[in-house]
Amino acid sequence: MSVFLQELKTREVDPAGRRWIYVPYDQLSDAVGPLSCEDPEELGIVIVENRWKPRRRPYHQQKLALVLASGRHFALEQAERGVAVRFVTGDAPYASLLEPVAKQLGTLRVMEPAERELRVDLALLVSRRLLEVVPHEGWLTTREQFDAAVSGAKRWRMDAFYRRVRKDSGILMDNGKPVGGKFSFDAENRKSWKGEPPAPTPPRFPVDEIKQEVVDLVEEHFAAHPGRLDPEALPTRQADAEEVWRFARRRCLEHFGPYEDAMSTRSRTLFHTQISALLNNLRLPARRVVEDVAQSKLPLASQEGFIRQVLGWREFMHHVHDATDGFRSMPGGAESQCANRPGDGGFGSWRGSPWRSGRAPARLDGGAAPSFLEATAAVPPAFWGETSGLACLDRVVNEVWDTGYGHHITRLMVLSNLGTLLGIAPRDLTDWFWVAYVDAYEWVVEPNVLGMGTFGLGDCFVTKPYVSGAAYIDRMSDYCGSCAFSPKRDCPITSLYWDFLGRNADALDGNPRIAMPLRSLTKRDEARRAQDVAVSEWVRTTLQRGEVLTPAAIPGETKPCSPSGGTAPK
Repeated sequence: MSVFLQELKTREVDPAGRRWIYVPYDQLSDAVGPLSCEDPEELGIVIVENRWKPRRRPYHQQKLALVLASGRHFALEQAERGVAVRFVTGDAPYASLLEPVAKQLGTLRVMEPAERELRVDLALLVSRRLLEVVPHEGWLTTREQFDAAVSGAKRWRMDAFYRRVRKDSGILMDNGKPVGGKFSFDAENRKSWKGEPPAPTPPRFPVDEIKQEVVDLVEEHFAAHPGRLDPEALPTRQADAEEVWRFARRRCLEHFGPYEDAMSTRSRTLFHTQISALLNNLRLPARRVVEDVAQSKLPLASQEGFIRQVLGWREFMHHVHDATDGFRSMPGGAESQCANRPGDGGFGSWRGSPWRSGRAPARLDGGAAPSFLEATAAVPPAFWGETSGLACLDRVVNEVWDTGYGHHITRLMVLSNLGTLLGIAPRDLTDWFWVAYVDAYEWVVEPNVLGMGTFGLGDCFVTKPYVSGAAYIDRMSDYCGSCAFSPKRDCPITSLYWDFLGRNADALDGNPRIAMPLRSLTKRDEARRAQDVAVSEWVRTTLQRGEVLTPAAIPGETKPCSPSGGTAPK
Protein backbone atom coordinates (compact mmCIF):
# COMPACT_ATOMS: atom_id res chain seq x y z
CA MET A 1 0.00 0.00 0.00
CA SER A 2 1.27 3.47 -0.86
CA VAL A 3 2.31 5.94 1.82
CA PHE A 4 -0.64 8.14 0.91
CA LEU A 5 -3.20 5.36 1.24
CA GLN A 6 -1.69 4.30 4.56
CA GLU A 7 -1.97 7.89 5.81
CA LEU A 8 -5.55 8.09 4.59
CA LYS A 9 -6.42 4.83 6.29
CA THR A 10 -5.17 6.12 9.65
CA ARG A 11 -7.67 8.98 9.34
CA GLU A 12 -10.54 6.78 8.23
CA VAL A 13 -13.95 7.56 9.74
CA ASP A 14 -17.32 5.86 9.59
CA PRO A 15 -18.82 6.77 6.18
CA ALA A 16 -22.37 5.74 7.09
CA GLY A 17 -25.11 8.35 6.86
CA ARG A 18 -22.91 10.99 5.20
CA ARG A 19 -23.91 13.51 2.53
CA TRP A 20 -21.42 13.04 -0.28
CA ILE A 21 -19.70 15.64 -2.44
CA TYR A 22 -17.55 15.11 -5.52
CA VAL A 23 -14.58 17.50 -5.37
CA PRO A 24 -12.95 18.14 -8.78
CA TYR A 25 -9.21 18.61 -9.17
CA ASP A 26 -9.57 22.42 -9.18
CA GLN A 27 -11.86 22.87 -6.16
CA LEU A 28 -9.47 22.03 -3.34
CA SER A 29 -10.96 24.29 -0.68
CA ASP A 30 -13.09 24.09 2.42
CA ALA A 31 -13.42 27.88 2.44
CA VAL A 32 -16.20 27.91 -0.16
CA GLY A 33 -19.16 25.69 -0.99
CA PRO A 34 -20.72 22.94 1.15
CA LEU A 35 -17.42 22.07 2.85
CA SER A 36 -17.28 25.60 4.25
CA CYS A 37 -20.69 25.66 5.91
CA GLU A 38 -21.73 22.12 6.77
CA ASP A 39 -20.61 19.89 9.63
CA PRO A 40 -17.54 17.98 8.43
CA GLU A 41 -18.61 14.96 10.49
CA GLU A 42 -21.76 14.72 8.38
CA LEU A 43 -19.98 14.97 5.04
CA GLY A 44 -18.03 12.70 2.75
CA ILE A 45 -16.00 13.67 -0.32
CA VAL A 46 -15.08 11.76 -3.44
CA ILE A 47 -11.65 12.54 -4.91
CA VAL A 48 -10.80 11.11 -8.34
CA GLU A 49 -7.17 10.59 -9.31
CA ASN A 50 -7.46 10.03 -13.01
CA ARG A 51 -4.74 8.87 -15.39
CA TRP A 52 -6.98 9.35 -18.42
CA LYS A 53 -7.06 13.14 -18.01
CA PRO A 54 -3.25 13.61 -18.05
CA ARG A 55 -3.07 11.69 -21.32
CA ARG A 56 -5.58 14.00 -23.01
CA ARG A 57 -2.71 16.41 -23.65
CA PRO A 58 1.06 16.38 -23.01
CA TYR A 59 0.78 18.48 -19.85
CA HIS A 60 3.97 19.77 -18.22
CA GLN A 61 5.21 17.24 -15.66
CA GLN A 62 5.26 20.00 -13.04
CA LYS A 63 1.55 20.60 -13.58
CA LEU A 64 0.73 16.92 -13.26
CA ALA A 65 2.68 16.70 -10.01
CA LEU A 66 0.96 19.81 -8.63
CA VAL A 67 -2.53 18.52 -9.45
CA LEU A 68 -1.94 15.02 -8.13
CA ALA A 69 -0.05 15.93 -4.97
CA SER A 70 -2.48 18.74 -4.14
CA GLY A 71 -5.42 16.35 -4.48
CA ARG A 72 -3.80 13.84 -2.14
CA HIS A 73 -2.90 16.43 0.46
CA PHE A 74 -6.42 17.87 0.30
CA ALA A 75 -7.87 14.42 0.90
CA LEU A 76 -5.70 14.00 4.00
CA GLU A 77 -6.55 17.49 5.26
CA GLN A 78 -10.26 16.85 4.95
CA ALA A 79 -9.97 13.46 6.65
CA GLU A 80 -8.19 15.23 9.51
CA ARG A 81 -11.25 17.49 9.85
CA GLY A 82 -13.50 14.46 10.21
CA VAL A 83 -14.75 14.31 6.62
CA ALA A 84 -15.09 10.82 5.17
CA VAL A 85 -12.96 10.38 2.05
CA ARG A 86 -13.56 8.03 -0.88
CA PHE A 87 -10.42 8.10 -3.05
CA VAL A 88 -11.06 6.75 -6.56
CA THR A 89 -8.38 5.95 -9.10
CA GLY A 90 -8.76 4.89 -12.70
CA ASP A 91 -7.92 5.37 -16.34
CA ALA A 92 -11.22 6.50 -17.85
CA PRO A 93 -13.36 9.66 -18.18
CA TYR A 94 -14.58 11.09 -14.89
CA ALA A 95 -18.19 10.11 -15.52
CA SER A 96 -17.19 6.48 -15.98
CA LEU A 97 -15.29 6.46 -12.69
CA LEU A 98 -17.95 8.32 -10.73
CA GLU A 99 -21.03 6.44 -11.92
CA PRO A 100 -20.56 3.29 -9.77
CA VAL A 101 -19.62 5.42 -6.78
CA ALA A 102 -22.78 7.51 -7.10
CA LYS A 103 -24.90 4.40 -7.48
CA GLN A 104 -23.43 3.05 -4.26
CA LEU A 105 -23.39 6.22 -2.14
CA GLY A 106 -26.39 8.00 -3.60
CA THR A 107 -26.54 11.26 -5.53
CA LEU A 108 -23.31 13.23 -5.24
CA ARG A 109 -23.28 17.00 -5.04
CA VAL A 110 -20.67 18.93 -6.99
CA MET A 111 -19.98 22.64 -7.30
CA GLU A 112 -20.34 23.49 -10.97
CA PRO A 113 -17.02 22.61 -12.60
CA ALA A 114 -15.06 25.59 -13.88
CA GLU A 115 -13.84 23.72 -16.96
CA ARG A 116 -16.36 23.12 -19.73
CA GLU A 117 -14.65 19.87 -20.65
CA LEU A 118 -15.41 18.42 -17.21
CA ARG A 119 -18.99 19.75 -17.29
CA VAL A 120 -19.57 17.99 -20.62
CA ASP A 121 -17.99 14.79 -19.33
CA LEU A 122 -20.30 14.77 -16.29
CA ALA A 123 -23.48 15.82 -18.11
CA LEU A 124 -24.86 12.27 -18.40
CA LEU A 125 -24.55 11.74 -14.65
CA VAL A 126 -26.38 15.01 -14.08
CA SER A 127 -29.18 13.98 -16.45
CA ARG A 128 -29.48 10.65 -14.62
CA ARG A 129 -29.61 12.47 -11.27
CA LEU A 130 -26.51 10.76 -10.05
CA LEU A 131 -24.90 14.20 -9.74
CA GLU A 132 -26.51 17.35 -8.38
CA VAL A 133 -24.80 20.54 -9.48
CA VAL A 134 -24.70 23.42 -7.01
CA PRO A 135 -23.33 26.91 -7.76
CA HIS A 136 -19.59 27.42 -7.88
CA GLU A 137 -18.89 29.74 -4.96
CA GLY A 138 -15.33 30.52 -5.96
CA TRP A 139 -16.25 33.29 -8.40
CA LEU A 140 -16.47 36.90 -7.23
CA THR A 141 -19.08 38.08 -9.72
CA THR A 142 -22.28 36.87 -11.32
CA ARG A 143 -23.45 36.25 -14.86
CA GLU A 144 -26.05 38.98 -14.25
CA GLN A 145 -23.30 41.51 -13.59
CA PHE A 146 -21.51 40.48 -16.77
CA ASP A 147 -24.70 40.65 -18.85
CA ALA A 148 -25.52 44.09 -17.46
CA ALA A 149 -22.01 45.35 -18.24
CA VAL A 150 -22.06 44.19 -21.87
CA SER A 151 -25.76 44.68 -22.59
CA GLY A 152 -26.31 46.53 -25.85
CA ALA A 153 -22.59 46.63 -26.68
CA LYS A 154 -21.42 45.32 -30.04
CA ARG A 155 -18.15 44.31 -28.42
CA TRP A 156 -17.45 43.23 -24.87
CA ARG A 157 -14.94 45.26 -22.91
CA MET A 158 -13.32 44.42 -19.60
CA ASP A 159 -13.14 48.02 -18.41
CA ALA A 160 -16.95 48.37 -18.47
CA PHE A 161 -17.30 45.12 -16.53
CA TYR A 162 -14.58 46.14 -14.06
CA ARG A 163 -16.17 49.51 -13.33
CA ARG A 164 -19.50 47.76 -12.79
CA VAL A 165 -18.18 45.23 -10.27
CA ARG A 166 -16.11 47.84 -8.45
CA LYS A 167 -19.26 49.89 -7.94
CA ASP A 168 -21.33 46.86 -6.96
CA SER A 169 -18.76 45.53 -4.49
CA GLY A 170 -17.58 48.84 -3.06
CA ILE A 171 -13.98 47.65 -3.35
CA LEU A 172 -11.59 50.62 -3.61
CA MET A 173 -14.60 52.94 -3.71
CA ASP A 174 -15.30 56.02 -1.60
CA ASN A 175 -18.82 57.46 -1.62
CA GLY A 176 -19.49 55.98 -5.04
CA LYS A 177 -16.20 57.26 -6.51
CA PRO A 178 -13.04 55.24 -7.16
CA VAL A 179 -10.30 55.75 -4.60
CA GLY A 180 -7.63 57.96 -6.11
CA GLY A 181 -10.03 59.48 -8.62
CA LYS A 182 -9.88 56.83 -11.34
CA PHE A 183 -10.67 53.16 -11.76
CA SER A 184 -7.35 52.14 -13.33
CA PHE A 185 -3.76 53.14 -12.63
CA ASP A 186 -2.52 51.05 -15.53
CA ALA A 187 -0.67 53.96 -17.12
CA GLU A 188 1.56 54.17 -14.02
CA ASN A 189 2.43 50.48 -14.08
CA ARG A 190 4.77 50.28 -17.06
CA LYS A 191 8.26 50.69 -15.65
CA SER A 192 11.18 48.60 -16.81
CA TRP A 193 13.27 47.07 -14.02
CA LYS A 194 16.98 47.89 -13.73
CA GLY A 195 17.73 45.72 -10.72
CA GLU A 196 16.32 47.94 -7.99
CA PRO A 197 14.44 47.39 -5.77
CA PRO A 198 15.79 43.85 -5.39
CA ALA A 199 13.44 41.13 -6.62
CA PRO A 200 12.53 38.58 -3.93
CA THR A 201 13.34 34.89 -4.12
CA PRO A 202 10.20 32.71 -4.15
CA PRO A 203 9.74 30.24 -1.29
CA ARG A 204 10.57 26.55 -1.54
CA PHE A 205 8.61 23.72 0.03
CA PRO A 206 9.62 20.44 1.67
CA VAL A 207 9.38 17.22 -0.29
CA ASP A 208 7.39 15.04 2.08
CA GLU A 209 6.60 11.38 1.43
CA ILE A 210 3.27 12.22 -0.19
CA LYS A 211 4.83 14.59 -2.69
CA GLN A 212 7.74 12.26 -3.39
CA GLU A 213 5.36 9.42 -4.12
CA VAL A 214 3.58 11.59 -6.70
CA VAL A 215 6.89 12.63 -8.25
CA ASP A 216 7.80 8.96 -8.59
CA LEU A 217 4.38 8.27 -10.13
CA VAL A 218 4.80 11.05 -12.71
CA GLU A 219 8.29 9.90 -13.60
CA GLU A 220 7.06 6.33 -14.04
CA HIS A 221 3.76 6.81 -15.85
CA PHE A 222 4.14 10.21 -17.55
CA ALA A 223 7.82 10.23 -18.46
CA ALA A 224 6.92 11.09 -22.08
CA HIS A 225 5.45 14.41 -20.96
CA PRO A 226 7.60 17.54 -21.36
CA GLY A 227 9.00 19.83 -18.69
CA ARG A 228 11.28 19.59 -15.68
CA LEU A 229 10.02 18.35 -12.34
CA ASP A 230 11.00 20.55 -9.38
CA PRO A 231 9.12 19.23 -6.35
CA GLU A 232 10.47 21.88 -3.98
CA ALA A 233 8.71 24.53 -6.08
CA LEU A 234 5.30 22.86 -5.64
CA PRO A 235 2.93 24.32 -3.00
CA THR A 236 0.77 21.23 -2.55
CA ARG A 237 -0.46 21.56 1.06
CA GLN A 238 -2.81 24.22 2.39
CA ALA A 239 0.06 25.34 4.62
CA ASP A 240 2.18 25.85 1.49
CA ALA A 241 -0.53 28.02 -0.07
CA GLU A 242 -0.61 30.14 3.08
CA GLU A 243 3.16 30.55 2.90
CA VAL A 244 2.95 31.68 -0.73
CA TRP A 245 0.35 34.29 0.15
CA ARG A 246 2.39 35.59 3.11
CA PHE A 247 5.41 35.87 0.82
CA ALA A 248 3.36 37.69 -1.81
CA ARG A 249 1.99 40.21 0.66
CA ARG A 250 5.29 40.88 2.39
CA ARG A 251 7.75 40.77 -0.48
CA CYS A 252 5.94 41.27 -3.80
CA LEU A 253 2.85 43.43 -3.73
CA GLU A 254 4.44 46.76 -2.75
CA HIS A 255 6.33 46.87 -6.05
CA PHE A 256 4.02 44.71 -8.14
CA GLY A 257 2.19 47.56 -9.87
CA PRO A 258 5.02 49.68 -11.31
CA TYR A 259 7.01 46.65 -12.51
CA GLU A 260 4.21 44.28 -13.52
CA ASP A 261 5.09 44.66 -17.22
CA ALA A 262 8.86 44.38 -16.80
CA MET A 263 10.90 41.39 -17.98
CA SER A 264 14.41 40.49 -16.93
CA THR A 265 17.11 37.85 -17.22
CA ARG A 266 17.98 38.53 -13.57
CA SER A 267 14.61 37.50 -12.16
CA ARG A 268 12.04 35.22 -13.72
CA THR A 269 9.23 36.36 -11.47
CA LEU A 270 10.14 39.90 -10.33
CA PHE A 271 7.30 41.08 -8.05
CA HIS A 272 4.56 38.81 -9.38
CA THR A 273 2.81 36.90 -6.61
CA GLN A 274 2.77 33.54 -8.43
CA ILE A 275 -0.57 32.66 -6.87
CA SER A 276 -2.40 32.00 -10.16
CA ALA A 277 -2.25 28.21 -9.87
CA LEU A 278 -3.47 28.44 -6.27
CA LEU A 279 -6.31 30.75 -7.29
CA ASN A 280 -7.30 28.38 -10.05
CA ASN A 281 -7.44 25.29 -7.82
CA LEU A 282 -9.10 27.29 -4.98
CA ARG A 283 -6.29 26.73 -2.49
CA LEU A 284 -6.39 30.52 -2.24
CA PRO A 285 -9.98 31.67 -2.84
CA ALA A 286 -10.14 34.81 -4.96
CA ARG A 287 -12.47 36.57 -2.53
CA ARG A 288 -9.98 36.25 0.26
CA VAL A 289 -6.98 37.58 -1.66
CA VAL A 290 -8.95 40.54 -3.05
CA GLU A 291 -10.23 41.44 0.41
CA ASP A 292 -6.75 41.12 1.90
CA VAL A 293 -5.28 43.46 -0.70
CA ALA A 294 -8.20 45.91 -0.52
CA GLN A 295 -7.67 46.22 3.24
CA SER A 296 -3.88 46.55 2.99
CA LYS A 297 -1.76 49.70 3.09
CA LEU A 298 -0.12 49.17 -0.26
CA PRO A 299 0.69 51.92 -2.78
CA LEU A 300 -2.53 52.52 -4.70
CA ALA A 301 -1.04 51.67 -8.11
CA SER A 302 -0.02 48.22 -6.84
CA GLN A 303 -3.22 47.71 -4.87
CA GLU A 304 -5.50 48.59 -7.77
CA GLY A 305 -3.29 46.79 -10.32
CA PHE A 306 -3.54 43.52 -8.42
CA ILE A 307 -7.28 43.83 -7.80
CA ARG A 308 -7.89 44.60 -11.47
CA GLN A 309 -6.12 41.38 -12.43
CA VAL A 310 -8.28 39.24 -10.12
CA LEU A 311 -11.60 41.04 -9.74
CA GLY A 312 -11.49 42.42 -13.27
CA TRP A 313 -9.63 40.40 -15.85
CA ARG A 314 -9.84 36.93 -14.27
CA GLU A 315 -13.59 37.20 -13.67
CA PHE A 316 -14.14 38.69 -17.13
CA MET A 317 -12.29 35.79 -18.77
CA HIS A 318 -14.50 33.30 -16.94
CA HIS A 319 -17.71 35.03 -17.99
CA VAL A 320 -16.65 35.48 -21.62
CA HIS A 321 -15.75 31.79 -21.87
CA ASP A 322 -18.99 30.74 -20.21
CA ALA A 323 -21.24 33.08 -22.21
CA THR A 324 -19.85 31.81 -25.53
CA ASP A 325 -19.75 28.13 -24.56
CA GLY A 326 -16.00 28.15 -24.96
CA PHE A 327 -16.25 30.33 -28.11
CA ARG A 328 -18.42 27.82 -29.90
CA SER A 329 -21.24 30.38 -30.14
CA MET A 330 -20.10 33.94 -30.60
CA PRO A 331 -22.01 37.18 -30.03
CA GLY A 332 -24.33 37.81 -32.96
CA GLY A 333 -24.96 34.11 -33.54
CA ALA A 334 -21.78 33.15 -35.38
CA GLU A 335 -20.44 29.68 -34.63
CA SER A 336 -16.83 28.52 -34.57
CA GLN A 337 -15.53 25.27 -35.92
CA CYS A 338 -14.09 22.90 -33.35
CA ALA A 339 -11.05 20.66 -33.43
CA ASN A 340 -12.01 17.00 -33.50
CA ARG A 341 -9.62 15.98 -30.76
CA PRO A 342 -7.35 17.65 -28.19
CA GLY A 343 -4.33 19.35 -29.69
CA ASP A 344 -0.80 18.85 -28.40
CA GLY A 345 0.58 22.28 -29.30
CA GLY A 346 3.03 20.76 -31.76
CA PHE A 347 4.61 18.36 -29.27
CA GLY A 348 4.14 15.27 -31.43
CA SER A 349 5.64 16.92 -34.50
CA TRP A 350 8.60 18.17 -32.52
CA ARG A 351 9.44 14.81 -30.96
CA GLY A 352 8.78 12.92 -34.18
CA SER A 353 5.88 10.73 -33.06
CA PRO A 354 2.18 11.54 -32.75
CA TRP A 355 0.66 12.32 -29.38
CA ARG A 356 -2.08 9.78 -28.69
CA SER A 357 -4.69 11.21 -26.37
CA GLY A 358 -6.60 7.95 -25.98
CA ARG A 359 -10.29 7.25 -26.42
CA ALA A 360 -12.85 9.75 -25.20
CA PRO A 361 -16.62 10.17 -25.41
CA ALA A 362 -17.70 11.63 -28.75
CA ARG A 363 -19.22 14.60 -26.96
CA LEU A 364 -15.72 15.80 -25.99
CA ASP A 365 -14.08 17.75 -28.80
CA GLY A 366 -10.72 19.50 -29.01
CA GLY A 367 -11.97 23.04 -28.48
CA ALA A 368 -13.07 25.94 -30.64
CA ALA A 369 -10.70 26.84 -33.46
CA PRO A 370 -11.43 30.40 -34.65
CA SER A 371 -8.83 32.30 -36.65
CA PHE A 372 -9.91 35.85 -37.47
CA LEU A 373 -6.63 36.55 -39.27
CA GLU A 374 -6.67 33.13 -41.00
CA ALA A 375 -3.41 32.06 -39.37
CA THR A 376 -2.57 28.41 -40.03
CA ALA A 377 1.14 27.85 -39.28
CA ALA A 378 2.27 25.09 -36.93
CA VAL A 379 3.94 25.73 -33.59
CA PRO A 380 7.68 25.75 -34.41
CA PRO A 381 10.27 23.65 -32.55
CA ALA A 382 11.58 26.80 -30.83
CA PHE A 383 8.51 26.71 -28.57
CA TRP A 384 9.63 23.26 -27.43
CA GLY A 385 13.14 24.33 -26.50
CA GLU A 386 15.06 24.25 -29.76
CA THR A 387 17.31 27.30 -30.04
CA SER A 388 15.80 30.02 -32.25
CA GLY A 389 18.56 32.62 -32.08
CA LEU A 390 16.13 35.19 -30.63
CA ALA A 391 17.27 35.72 -27.05
CA CYS A 392 13.84 36.82 -25.82
CA LEU A 393 12.06 33.75 -27.20
CA ASP A 394 14.74 31.30 -26.13
CA ARG A 395 14.91 32.76 -22.63
CA VAL A 396 11.16 32.68 -22.01
CA VAL A 397 10.61 29.23 -23.53
CA ASN A 398 13.41 27.74 -21.44
CA GLU A 399 11.92 29.29 -18.31
CA VAL A 400 8.52 27.81 -19.10
CA TRP A 401 9.81 24.27 -19.59
CA ASP A 402 12.00 24.65 -16.53
CA THR A 403 9.25 25.90 -14.20
CA GLY A 404 5.81 25.72 -15.83
CA TYR A 405 5.42 29.42 -15.06
CA GLY A 406 5.88 32.84 -16.61
CA HIS A 407 4.23 36.13 -15.81
CA HIS A 408 1.60 37.76 -17.99
CA ILE A 409 3.87 40.00 -20.09
CA THR A 410 6.27 37.23 -21.11
CA ARG A 411 3.18 35.27 -22.13
CA LEU A 412 1.57 38.14 -24.00
CA MET A 413 4.41 40.21 -25.45
CA VAL A 414 7.00 37.52 -26.14
CA LEU A 415 5.26 34.18 -26.72
CA SER A 416 1.84 35.28 -28.00
CA ASN A 417 3.32 38.26 -29.83
CA LEU A 418 5.82 36.11 -31.72
CA GLY A 419 3.24 33.38 -32.26
CA THR A 420 0.88 35.91 -33.83
CA LEU A 421 3.60 37.53 -35.94
CA LEU A 422 4.64 34.07 -37.17
CA GLY A 423 1.04 33.28 -38.12
CA ILE A 424 0.67 30.27 -35.80
CA ALA A 425 -2.87 28.88 -35.77
CA PRO A 426 -4.63 30.26 -32.66
CA ARG A 427 -5.93 26.83 -31.63
CA ASP A 428 -2.46 25.31 -31.80
CA LEU A 429 -0.86 28.11 -29.80
CA THR A 430 -3.67 27.89 -27.24
CA ASP A 431 -3.05 24.17 -26.86
CA TRP A 432 0.65 24.88 -26.36
CA PHE A 433 -0.13 27.29 -23.53
CA TRP A 434 -2.62 24.82 -22.06
CA VAL A 435 -0.01 22.08 -21.75
CA ALA A 436 2.95 24.30 -20.83
CA TYR A 437 1.71 26.24 -17.80
CA VAL A 438 0.85 24.89 -14.35
CA ASP A 439 -1.97 27.43 -13.93
CA ALA A 440 -3.59 26.86 -17.34
CA TYR A 441 -7.17 25.65 -17.26
CA GLU A 442 -9.60 25.73 -20.17
CA TRP A 443 -11.69 28.72 -19.01
CA VAL A 444 -8.64 30.95 -18.57
CA VAL A 445 -6.22 29.79 -21.27
CA GLU A 446 -8.70 29.86 -24.16
CA PRO A 447 -9.88 33.47 -23.77
CA ASN A 448 -6.40 34.72 -22.94
CA VAL A 449 -4.74 33.07 -25.95
CA LEU A 450 -7.51 32.57 -28.52
CA GLY A 451 -9.03 35.94 -27.73
CA MET A 452 -6.27 38.21 -26.53
CA GLY A 453 -2.88 36.73 -27.36
CA THR A 454 -3.57 35.76 -30.98
CA PHE A 455 -6.53 38.01 -31.90
CA GLY A 456 -8.15 34.79 -33.06
CA LEU A 457 -11.61 36.15 -32.23
CA GLY A 458 -11.05 39.59 -33.75
CA ASP A 459 -12.16 42.48 -31.58
CA CYS A 460 -14.87 40.51 -29.77
CA PHE A 461 -13.46 41.51 -26.38
CA VAL A 462 -10.05 43.05 -27.04
CA THR A 463 -9.48 46.26 -28.92
CA LYS A 464 -6.54 45.28 -31.14
CA PRO A 465 -3.88 42.65 -31.83
CA TYR A 466 -1.27 42.75 -29.05
CA VAL A 467 1.77 42.76 -31.32
CA SER A 468 5.01 44.70 -31.35
CA GLY A 469 8.37 44.88 -32.98
CA ALA A 470 11.70 44.72 -31.21
CA ALA A 471 11.36 48.17 -29.65
CA TYR A 472 8.82 47.16 -27.00
CA ILE A 473 10.79 44.08 -25.91
CA ASP A 474 13.98 46.15 -25.74
CA ARG A 475 12.26 48.85 -23.69
CA MET A 476 10.65 46.53 -21.16
CA SER A 477 13.41 43.93 -20.76
CA ASP A 478 17.14 43.29 -20.78
CA TYR A 479 16.82 40.32 -23.13
CA CYS A 480 18.27 42.13 -26.12
CA GLY A 481 21.65 42.67 -24.47
CA SER A 482 22.54 38.99 -24.85
CA CYS A 483 21.08 38.57 -28.34
CA ALA A 484 23.01 38.18 -31.58
CA PHE A 485 20.59 40.67 -33.14
CA SER A 486 20.36 44.38 -32.36
CA PRO A 487 16.86 45.78 -31.69
CA LYS A 488 17.78 49.04 -33.44
CA ARG A 489 19.63 47.55 -36.37
CA ASP A 490 18.75 44.05 -37.53
CA CYS A 491 16.34 42.31 -35.17
CA PRO A 492 13.96 40.33 -37.42
CA ILE A 493 11.07 40.78 -34.98
CA THR A 494 10.61 44.28 -36.34
CA SER A 495 10.35 42.99 -39.92
CA LEU A 496 7.91 40.34 -38.67
CA TYR A 497 5.83 43.14 -37.19
CA TRP A 498 5.67 45.24 -40.36
CA ASP A 499 5.01 42.19 -42.53
CA PHE A 500 2.22 41.15 -40.16
CA LEU A 501 0.57 44.54 -40.66
CA GLY A 502 0.98 44.27 -44.40
CA ARG A 503 -0.48 40.75 -44.59
CA ASN A 504 -3.44 41.68 -42.41
CA ALA A 505 -4.07 45.28 -43.42
CA ASP A 506 -7.47 44.54 -44.95
CA ALA A 507 -8.67 42.58 -41.92
CA LEU A 508 -7.48 45.32 -39.54
CA ASP A 509 -8.71 48.27 -41.58
CA GLY A 510 -11.15 50.37 -39.60
CA ASN A 511 -9.78 49.38 -36.19
CA PRO A 512 -8.97 52.72 -34.51
CA ARG A 513 -6.39 51.16 -32.15
CA ILE A 514 -4.26 49.97 -35.05
CA ALA A 515 -4.87 52.90 -37.42
CA MET A 516 -1.60 54.71 -36.63
CA PRO A 517 0.66 51.70 -37.30
CA LEU A 518 -1.23 51.05 -40.55
CA ARG A 519 -0.63 54.65 -41.61
CA SER A 520 3.06 54.23 -40.77
CA LEU A 521 3.10 51.10 -42.90
CA THR A 522 2.00 53.07 -45.97
CA LYS A 523 4.95 55.44 -45.45
CA ARG A 524 7.55 52.66 -45.65
CA ASP A 525 9.14 52.64 -49.09
CA GLU A 526 8.74 49.67 -51.37
CA ALA A 527 12.30 48.43 -50.81
CA ARG A 528 11.82 48.35 -47.05
CA ARG A 529 8.49 46.57 -47.36
CA ALA A 530 9.99 44.00 -49.73
CA GLN A 531 12.80 43.48 -47.23
CA ASP A 532 10.23 42.99 -44.44
CA VAL A 533 8.48 40.31 -46.48
CA ALA A 534 11.74 38.54 -47.29
CA VAL A 535 12.98 38.61 -43.69
CA SER A 536 9.62 37.48 -42.37
CA GLU A 537 9.53 34.51 -44.75
CA TRP A 538 13.11 33.62 -43.81
CA VAL A 539 12.26 33.69 -40.10
CA ARG A 540 9.14 31.57 -40.50
CA THR A 541 10.75 28.90 -42.68
CA THR A 542 13.95 28.77 -40.61
CA LEU A 543 12.09 28.32 -37.34
CA GLN A 544 9.71 25.75 -38.82
CA ARG A 545 12.77 23.71 -39.82
CA GLY A 546 14.04 23.95 -36.26
CA GLU A 547 17.12 25.90 -37.31
CA VAL A 548 18.82 28.90 -35.68
CA LEU A 549 18.42 32.45 -36.93
CA THR A 550 21.71 34.34 -37.33
CA PRO A 551 22.45 37.90 -38.46
CA ALA A 552 24.71 36.61 -41.24
CA ALA A 553 21.81 34.71 -42.81
CA ILE A 554 19.39 37.64 -43.04
CA PRO A 555 18.28 37.82 -46.67
CA GLY A 556 19.12 40.90 -48.70
CA GLU A 557 20.72 44.10 -47.51
CA THR A 558 19.67 44.89 -43.93
CA LYS A 559 18.86 48.52 -43.23
CA PRO A 560 18.57 50.12 -39.79
CA CYS A 561 15.20 49.40 -38.25
CA SER A 562 13.14 52.19 -36.78
CA PRO A 563 13.02 51.90 -32.98
CA SER A 564 9.35 52.83 -33.10
CA GLY A 565 8.20 49.58 -34.67
CA GLY A 566 5.53 48.27 -32.35
CA THR A 567 2.49 49.06 -30.30
CA ALA A 568 2.45 49.12 -26.53
CA PRO A 569 0.32 46.35 -25.06
CA LYS A 570 -2.09 48.59 -23.19
